Amino acid sequence: MPLAVMRRAARETVSGLPREFWWLWTSTLVNRLGAFVATFMALYLTLDRGYSASYAGLVASLHGLGGVVSSLGAGVMTDRLGRRPTLLVAQTSTAASVALLGFMHDPVSIAAVAFLVGMASNASRPAVQAMMADIVRPEDRVRAFSLNYWAINLGFAVSSMAAGFIAEFSYLAGFLIEAGMTLACALLVFAKLPESRPVQNAKEARDDVGLGTVLRDRRFMSVVGLSFLVALVFQQGSVGLPVAMGRAGFTPADYGMAIAVNGVLIVALQIPVTRFIQHRDPRRLLVISSVLAGYGFGLTAFAGSVGVFALTVCVWTLAEIVNAPTQTGLVVQLSPTHGRGRYQGMYTLSWSLAALIAPLMSGVVIDRFGAEWLWGLCALVGTVAGLGYGLLMRRLPTEEPVVEAGPAVAKPEVSAA
Repeated sequence: MPLAVMRRAARETVSGLPREFWWLWTSTLVNRLGAFVATFMALYLTLDRGYSASYAGLVASLHGLGGVVSSLGAGVMTDRLGRRPTLLVAQTSTAASVALLGFMHDPVSIAAVAFLVGMASNASRPAVQAMMADIVRPEDRVRAFSLNYWAINLGFAVSSMAAGFIAEFSYLAGFLIEAGMTLACALLVFAKLPESRPVQNAKEARDDVGLGTVLRDRRFMSVVGLSFLVALVFQQGSVGLPVAMGRAGFTPADYGMAIAVNGVLIVALQIPVTRFIQHRDPRRLLVISSVLAGYGFGLTAFAGSVGVFALTVCVWTLAEIVNAPTQTGLVVQLSPTHGRGRYQGMYTLSWSLAALIAPLMSGVVIDRFGAEWLWGLCALVGTVAGLGYGLLMRRLPTEEPVVEAGPAVAKPEVSAA
């Protein structure tokens, strides 16, 4: 691509967005730059503390359970109390609980505080997504979500590499750095971001969206279910992969270098891949990306060096790049304006449930059967998700476009705010 074309594309991508969006974007970037704990938690528990993979999986699952508990509650808070108060509560609570976790030594205490960290960190998801939809014009939302996604993955790439080296120096330092940067995000939100919740008119107040409304939306709940399967596979990048690499004799820095490929590729390929897929059949994209994710992790069974592990990360990262704009675009379209918090909370729940189940699944499978069985199971789950997307998209009305293909939209991740 000529340099002039790249410059024009970059200029068009960042122009015309409100100032409030850029403060929210900055908060996202700072938070992800400091997101060390989720990256090295499994290594911290198995290598530094000497616990089993099953215990590490239990702690990660309790972290996920905290996210399950807070997802729907945070969605309701986002709609009722507002986006800004929900963000402030979530981020200050995350900073306090992450710092506390670094000082826990008893296995029961570690598990309990990990639950609190999961609850606090996940509570910001519905508020961030709803606020972003509030403050950006409808025609600019896909572009805004794309930039937020870019910030998440740029921060992830940097923090993944840094986490490995910080872990070799001091795990406690990683906990404290993340707590400090999360607190900085809360201060930024307090100082720079006004409340953005739309004022409901009389009709919208009468037709207020409750959780029952979301649960009765069969089409949306089908998307949530399939999102859970895909998330179950992608979660293995942070729970199954580090344990498997540690068992194979690789260091935390090795894992950090391998997983950093995920964020680097998304940052580098997001826009060109999106331009390539924007006129493609959404059903085909969802099917292909789900299967590619499953078999990308399946290839990990054959990895024996850091380079090969990095190559497998490349495969499932391409699946993520394709899946993210298509799937999340569908979720945004199906969410009503005055129920954005609840709908986003339910969608976040699919990732939280995956964060709950994936660690248990990976820990038990690795301990009892070996890592090769885990990667084979990923391939199976990806195939099932692909078939499910094919059936779902076939049932959707042809006159109602389900996805406006565009730049990738931010995925919910367990530890970012």
